[in-house]
Amino acid sequence: MALPTFRRSGRTVPPPASAGGIGGRDFLLLLAATLGTFSNYAPLLSVVPAWSAQGGTALGGVGAATGVTMATTVGVQLFMAGLLRRFGLRRLLAAGAALLGLPTFAYVLSPDLGWVLAVSAVRGVGFGMVAVAGSALVAELVPAGQRGRAVGWYGVAVGLPQVVCLPLGVWIAAHVGFAPVFVATGLLSLLAVPLAVALRTPAAPAPAHPSDAPDTPGAPDTSGAARRRRTAGRLRPLAAPWAMLIASACALGGVTSFLPLGDSGASVASTALFVLSAAIIAGRWGAGVWSDRFGTGRLLLPSLLACVLGVAGFALSSGSSGYAAALAVAAAAVYGTGFGVLQNDTLVVMFQRAGPRGNGMASTAWNMAYDAGTGVGAVAVGLLARPLGIGGGYLACAALIALTLPLTRRPAGRERPREHPAVPSAAGRT
Repeated sequence: MALPTFRRSGRTVPPPASAGGIGGRDFLLLLAATLGTFSNYAPLLSVVPAWSAQGGTALGGVGAATGVTMATTVGVQLFMAGLLRRFGLRRLLAAGAALLGLPTFAYVLSPDLGWVLAVSAVRGVGFGMVAVAGSALVAELVPAGQRGRAVGWYGVAVGLPQVVCLPLGVWIAAHVGFAPVFVATGLLSLLAVPLAVALRTPAAPAPAHPSDAPDTPGAPDTSGAARRRRTAGRLRPLAAPWAMLIASACALGGVTSFLPLGDSGASVASTALFVLSAAIIAGRWGAGVWSDRFGTGRLLLPSLLACVLGVAGFALSSGSSGYAAALAVAAAAVYGTGFGVLQNDTLVVMFQRAGPRGNGMASTAWNMAYDAGTGVGAVAVGLLARPLGIGGGYLACAALIALTLPLTRRPAGRERPREHPAVPSAAGRT
């Protein structure tokens, strides 16, 4: 079989021997770029609201910065299909890193809520591009047989900044000042721009017939009923893993927003959130190794059950029991592991069901479920906390996740990429 070719600077060149696989040059560049962009995103989730509060913003408006960031993140993801066709994954990753990093320096100009919201809105657009392009590139840069492990390592690159940079950024802001945090995180995101530009992505094979519109730059943007039917047909197989992810992400938004406000105290909440982040990373990596060895989809049911049990544990820990601290940490470990496994398995399953031409579509759908679920969960638990208490809000999240358990009934381990007969095997290019 002929080697795939790579596009770079308008030219088509053969790939170097080290380009493919999880140990290849381009995948390592992607991991480095991901570390840079998420080292900007993660710490500012807590630092920006604190900066706004220092400027006199009331508590009701402090959380609006995160809300606006997530709203514009999901908003730009609605247009990612067209942007991917026009510009491609590499350019969107570079542009997203720039839009995420450059506005960060502007925070230092004022803690006024209006200014903070405007800057956060621009950063949300950049993060939406980074999230979709980054996860789609995982499928583009590695063979299908390594995809599970590749998604796992990508999850490590996403999760490490949340474990390390988030608490570090909060500490620096409190003991040194906010400006150093904004400058450092802005630079880290901008350093990802040349890394993204240096990436080389495989050229897509020509479509077998005009109606087989590829998910690559330059594809014909057809319209009408036929195109809508094709789009619906491609999205339908993604609905089940999408529903599992958005339900479980709702719990993440609720827990991360309200655990520090519970009765356990700040130190317990800090420990539990650290354990939660570490467990998510471990779950994603472990699930990647498992799925490459034993098949994808097999871990959906146990991971959902772990999410239900973990979130229910958070509900029990919200009381004044003497075991509340231990329950919170244990719940964080169980839910974090389950949610990390679920993240990996749903993404790999969606890549496979979308087929070799649907990586961008699968990545967009997955990221929209994650981001929208996180935002909706934070708002929903807040609304339910008044009549039911924070623990009641957690129980509602656990019940929502449990409702998706029947969606795992599809036979596991039999996922296959959806391919047109004329398209080479996904193992050679995704």
